[in-house]
Amino acid sequence: MAGPMAASPPSRRWHDLDRRAVATALDTDLLEGLTEAEAERRLVAIGRNRIEEVETTRRITSLVRQFTSPFILILLFAAAISAALGEVVDALAIAAILLLNGLLGFFQEWRAERALAALRRMLQATSTVIRSGRRQTVESLSLVPGDLVSLEVGDRVPADVRIVEAVNFRTDESSLTGESAPVQKSTIPVAPDTPPAERTPIGWMGTTVSQGRALGLIVATGMRTEFGRIAHLTQVVSTEQTPLARRLAILARQLGIVSITIAIVVGVVGTALGRDALEMFLTGVSLAVAVVPEGLPAVVTITLALGVRSMTKRRALLRRLQAAEALGEASVICTDKTGTLTENQMTVREIWLPAGSVLTTGSGYDPAGHFELDGQRVDYRARPDLLAALKTGLICNDARVSKEAEQWVAIGDPTEAALVVAGYKAWLDGEERLERVAEFSFSSERKRMTVIARSDTDLTAHVKGAPEAILERATHFFDGEDDLPLDQSERQRVTQAYEALAADGLRTLALARRRLDANVELQPDQVESDLTLLGFVGILDPPRPEVRAAIATAREAGIAVVMITGDAPATALAIARRIGLGAERAITGSELDELDDETLIAALEGDAAFARTMPEQKLRIVDLLQSRGHVVGMTGDGVNDAPALKKADIGIAMGIRGTDVAKDASDIIITDDNFASIMSAVEEGRRQFDNIQKFVRYLLSSNVGEVTAILTNLIAGGPLILLPVQILWMNLVTDGATALALGAEPAEKGLMRRPPRAPADPIVSRLGLLMLLSLGAYIGIATLWLFHHYRTAHGPGGVVVAQTVAFTGIILLEKMNVFNFRSLRGPLSHVGFASNRWLLTAWAGTIGLQVVAVYFPPLQRVLGTVPLQATDWFHMAAVALPVFLVPELVKWGTSRRKPGLGGAQTPQINAIPTVVTTASSS
Repeated sequence: MAGPMAASPPSRRWHDLDRRAVATALDTDLLEGLTEAEAERRLVAIGRNRIEEVETTRRITSLVRQFTSPFILILLFAAAISAALGEVVDALAIAAILLLNGLLGFFQEWRAERALAALRRMLQATSTVIRSGRRQTVESLSLVPGDLVSLEVGDRVPADVRIVEAVNFRTDESSLTGESAPVQKSTIPVAPDTPPAERTPIGWMGTTVSQGRALGLIVATGMRTEFGRIAHLTQVVSTEQTPLARRLAILARQLGIVSITIAIVVGVVGTALGRDALEMFLTGVSLAVAVVPEGLPAVVTITLALGVRSMTKRRALLRRLQAAEALGEASVICTDKTGTLTENQMTVREIWLPAGSVLTTGSGYDPAGHFELDGQRVDYRARPDLLAALKTGLICNDARVSKEAEQWVAIGDPTEAALVVAGYKAWLDGEERLERVAEFSFSSERKRMTVIARSDTDLTAHVKGAPEAILERATHFFDGEDDLPLDQSERQRVTQAYEALAADGLRTLALARRRLDANVELQPDQVESDLTLLGFVGILDPPRPEVRAAIATAREAGIAVVMITGDAPATALAIARRIGLGAERAITGSELDELDDETLIAALEGDAAFARTMPEQKLRIVDLLQSRGHVVGMTGDGVNDAPALKKADIGIAMGIRGTDVAKDASDIIITDDNFASIMSAVEEGRRQFDNIQKFVRYLLSSNVGEVTAILTNLIAGGPLILLPVQILWMNLVTDGATALALGAEPAEKGLMRRPPRAPADPIVSRLGLLMLLSLGAYIGIATLWLFHHYRTAHGPGGVVVAQTVAFTGIILLEKMNVFNFRSLRGPLSHVGFASNRWLLTAWAGTIGLQVVAVYFPPLQRVLGTVPLQATDWFHMAAVALPVFLVPELVKWGTSRRKPGLGGAQTPQINAIPTVVTTASSS
């Protein structure tokens, strides 16, 4: 071991070498492993065995990012201008709002990362290794190429290993290849061009041992593993900006143009009317600043932050505040099958018996359930053939199921666990697992497993395996009473039976037995012959009960669903039929590479399924959908999903089954791995964007009213109608609180029966712009009328009274105006007047604050107000009421002429949603 380690070729080349050649190339020993000294030397030379985090974001970077949006930059400029003009209070107030906004965004992302770190701590941290012939436990981080590791049931494979010894060894590779069923591993080399999913001599980093035990030589660690290769691919994929960020940037540019235009117009008009040029310049700049709603970024951030709590209740953990809103805009969701659409718990669905099939009820590892035929319950005690098959399935088995913390869990192979649960439904228990005399393990070559058990003095061989492997050794079948000859006609009948199960997407196993003579030689060839066929079991990872309704909701919402699975096409199609999706043909990954973009998009729009897809091919699918204007949500749990997760507009990782790399690349983590939770999060995202539209339009209409009043009064040559401190009070105190409460509006009726928004749709549409300009114009003109009416009524000394009435009147106008934005698609009755208690509280509170501002002496001095008479309040209320009543009557009349929202929307792609079957996601 003293010599230098041989150059380590990539792990994908170790599968075609035999064990001794691998040991020689790694300069290690098949029995003794490495020495401690050599392992330490290699650790220094190669580095620790870990996957580098995907784009680790430093805290300072995350904090700075909160202050880089165009909207924030405009407000920073406004604060600087205010300070330069001597408006120190305005400048400090805007700066405080920006600081609060940035800290809120930073804190929420930090909390999400802490939750993600807690999920990471659940990973296995140690491994069993043989060094210098001694078995010991070491940190997985310290493993190096050439280490000899021991793997048993439940272990996570700590690096890429070449299997050198295996006993009935199977691994769960769904996190890497997407195959939902455990993969049988062996020590036998395979062809050099074998794809990764079929390299049986290799154990992949991040996969889990589901059955048996093995020894393996580590051939690659850390970023040199297949896991690491895909992680690196993830790191070089660019991240997409969220739709809300793009829209806010556009709005910021538009407001910037409007601000500059107003400043120029005021300067030119004022100078033309004979006003002082410097005074007009300063006034124009002040009005330009007034156009921008200072509280908008903070209201957006706080609304999204409050939405995090709602998303958490819907089992979605947000890593970015704007992710929920982006998910609400999704027009295509690419989703896993295993564990997302399905239970991720294999279940016996049908048992074919020569005397007649039975179905099983229940799902997963919970033994609650029974047997039935044609909807009628079957008494298993009256079916000896059923009991015989269940008993063989229970005895020829190494799995266990138990109840832990109110959840039924399986230990061992999931397929075997399904057989255990089926036996428990007939009240068979562990005592049925009689004394084992011998066992012949399953292997990829034998395709069967046999357990010889003793009952009193009798020996019985219980056999299970692939139907073709059992049938070629069977000579009889059990009809419930006798063992009858398995002649040619019967063989044809039973062959058709298991083929029908397989065609229905069920994983099919044959069960058989043989009563042995006392003098039989306990060798496979002697025992596994003259078998009596008991029947076939059809096993399936069943769909989650709520998924079919969730798929229907997606259809109604106009969202196309693409199912991605590493399972066989037949299984994918069976699940698709059960949940309301459909596909008629399959395109393999190699065939996918031959398709041009037009043909591929036609396949996505049609009835194709995609099988054995690699990460690069999934990236191509996401890219293609985005290039056609779709907002793409991508779910995944494996490292192979990470590149597509990062590229998609919304990456959705699974919290239970998800790997670190997948979670790091995601925007949202679904904590229960359930597709129904994704659709629930879509609804919350849509509600959030609706509410953002509402308060953006409300704030802008208020600002338009303020600018209209000030600008018109200026052109008319009147005295100052609103003081700068009064404008700041309105924008930050009264408007800000009401807008924030507007963000708590519940979802409107028909929210999930509307098609997704087009990515190019602005926050303020043309109709919305017309509405806010009209309302803003009324608010401005009404305020101007109040000001000049009271100024005239009170004579030359009535300017302060007129300013107080204008100040209070515009606030009452804005408070009535807020009810116009509680529903954008109908009258207030669509949402209910009392449905948002936060808004009603904020409304009453801001009116109360204005009363205090008018009558409380300290605030009178700060805000420049004087006490008002009761008749003044009556006049202001009379002027304010039309700003709500007129639009409400218009919306009421319009809604009566509109057709209802009933009926499902047609998704923009996949009239028949696509099923994507892939070797690299499940």
